Formats: sequence, structure tokens, C-alpha cells
Amino acid sequence: MAGTDRRRKSEAAEFCRDDAPAIILVEPQLGENIGMVARAMLNCGLIDLRIVNPRDGWDRDKAEKSSSGASLVLNRARFFTSTKEAVADLETIYATTARPRDMVKPMVTPRQAAKESVELATRDLKTGVLFGKEAKGLHNDDVAMADAILHLPLNPAFASLNLAQAVLLIGYEWFTMNDDTEDRYIPQTRSKSGRPATKAEVLGFYEHLEAELDNSGFLRVEEKRPSMVRNIRNIFARIDLTLQEVQTLRGIVAFLSQGRSGGPGKSTK
Repeated sequence: MAGTDRRRKSEAAEFCRDDAPAIILVEPQLGENIGMVARAMLNCGLIDLRIVNPRDGWDRDKAEKSSSGASLVLNRARFFTSTKEAVADLETIYATTARPRDMVKPMVTPRQAAKESVELATRDLKTGVLFGKEAKGLHNDDVAMADAILHLPLNPAFASLNLAQAVLLIGYEWFTMNDDTEDRYIPQTRSKSGRPATKAEVLGFYEHLEAELDNSGFLRVEEKRPSMVRNIRNIFARIDLTLQEVQTLRGIVAFLSQGRSGGPGKSTK
């Protein structure tokens, strides 16, 4: 999805938090994957990227190109020679692994890990998530350092993810824990006509529509007219009409009434 508001790109740092979980890539193999991870991180307000022994060094150019402009994360990335060194300042570590290990550790979903990370952050405790190399995952010694194994509940017959996808899923759960976006809403536009219609504007439309329905004879049964009017109004009341929509509806009513009276909308049949 192309959803970046280029006019607000300079504000990206404002939505990143230092208390967010660190993302630790252990022996990543491709610069492109590092770049895509950086992109996924910035999508979710994560900014602490730690890289352990990348294969063949780090191809910054390839990472930059695949990051889609997430230089903010790449510029802050830190490099370590061992996983032990990379997690030294963290209090809680989650290891991502799809393979069964001969270890008894708590299994948590991304949502649960996000809840725990947010709660730990309130106590100034830092968390991190370990990701292994693309082909083989984490070493057993890396998993042994973790406090819990982060398990992504996906199609058990096809649960393969690339690094960036996994980071995005985990980052999204964390981001939504700190986000107050309504579950359902109508976005506001910048134009004046895109604003919500006032009651006076909506009532003006109702009166316009009802007048034309009277003229056409649709509301000719006097005893039924009040309930019919209420029903019509209730139909539109269930819609959060904007000023533009009210103007469009009034235009439709006006055009249809002109056609009935011999104006531009009149049928030629």
C-alpha cells in the first residue's frame, strides 16, 4: 500500500518512541532485507534497529533503496559482533522462531508481547525482539537468552514470512497499543465542502426533497404523509452527510423536478 503523506514525511520521527521494542537482526544475509525491515519499523514507529554480524558487511545502498525512504531508522542502526552484546541493555527479550526447540519457554503472540512491552515501558524497562537469518532462523544459543518465544499464529500449513513481514506484524501490534484511532470513522477532508453538514443544511435538503415529493404527488395520502416523511428522513439520518453530499442531493432533486416540469431533465420519449 502506498500510503505515505509526502507532505508529512518530515514528521515521521514524532511518531517514533524511544521506549519501543528494539528490533535485533542476527546475521541478516541481504542489505535489501535490512532496508525493508527499516521500512516496516518506521511504519510502526519503531526506531531502535540493531544488527548482529550481517553477511558480507552491510550494503547501505541496497538497504537504502529498499527502505522506501526510512533513512531515519537506517541512520540510527547499530552494529554488534554478538547477540549477547546487542541485548546487553535490555531487560526482556522475545525470540522469533517457527521451529520447535528442546527448550521450555513461555510462548506469546505478537499482541501479548506488545501488551507486555507497553507495560514494561511504564516501569522504564526495555524490551527487544530477536530475528534470525532469513534461511535458518536463530541459533539455539540466541533463543536460550530470550525470556519468551514469540509465536505468530498463522496458517499452520504455510506460515512462511520474510523478515520485513514478521517485523511489520509485531510492530503493528505494538503501535496499535499506543494508538487511539477509532475503529470506524469518516475521514475529514481539507475542503470546506468536505466538512460534515450542519443540521440546518440537512434540514434544508429534507424540506427541498419533501416539497418536490408533494409536487409530484408521492406524498398525496395525507394520513400517511407524516410517517412517510419520518421514514425518508431516517434513511438519510443514518448517513453522516457532508456539505458536498447535501449539495449533490439537492442538485439531483432539482434536476429531477426540472425534468418533470419540462426542463432539461424531461424524457424525450
